[in-house]
Amino acid sequence: MKDTVFLNELSWPEAEARITEGSPLFLPVGATEQHGRHMPLNVDVVIPKAIAERAARRAGGLVAPTIPYGNRSQPRSGGGRQFPGTLNLRAGTLSLVICDVLAELVRQKAKKIVVLNGHYENVWPIIEGIELAFDAIGRDKSDGPTVLRIDHWELIRPETLARVFPDGYPGIELEHASVIETSMMLALRPELVDLSKALHDGPAKFRPYDRFPKPPAEVPASGVLSLTEGSSAEKGNWLLKDCVDKITEIIGREFPKG
Repeated sequence: MKDTVFLNELSWPEAEARITEGSPLFLPVGATEQHGRHMPLNVDVVIPKAIAERAARRAGGLVAPTIPYGNRSQPRSGGGRQFPGTLNLRAGTLSLVICDVLAELVRQKAKKIVVLNGHYENVWPIIEGIELAFDAIGRDKSDGPTVLRIDHWELIRPETLARVFPDGYPGIELEHASVIETSMMLALRPELVDLSKALHDGPAKFRPYDRFPKPPAEVPASGVLSLTEGSSAEKGNWLLKDCVDKITEIIGREFPKG
């Protein structure tokens, strides 16, 4: 059997054997969204896929293909739709995609599923997609699946945030394309990061409401909602380790072997 954790790199008999033996199955969900001038549009795909791969190797799991499109980017958490390259799905569309993929995995006898989110605006559409999947497959089966939903940024320890942000953590909403994501990308795909192109025109100071259809003027022109200053591969590795360690702990607790 191939030494890979990626489901789509296996033949169908290999996939059947791995799923039948009870391997936890990770479904990363990302987005194609602007991440400043210094990073590519696929940041929200690269990070959850990498975390899922590392966690799957520890837990004897598999990683399904990453969903590369996310719910609509919003000005106060992702810069919004005015940035070229950002490709949005409607919330209902994403929920139906999640529902269908989960139903397909369950049809193939997957019992232990982890939906790993890498895009802030995906939170509620993913929850709705999971609920729709259980509406379709049933909730009361004794041999039914268990689905865990995880946002990777929720796994970072307070101690690590204090090390990464000695002057104070601005909060995950303003961390779009900022120190956390930039540091993780420097650790994972440094060839895709060019800090010389980063513009320090933040942090954004948003009013406590949204305005439609025109986004608020407070969105920095760079698309970076906070600052990239202080980003490093070392910090990225601290952050990634927290995520993988915590997921491994969760898998051990929720899906005990035997």
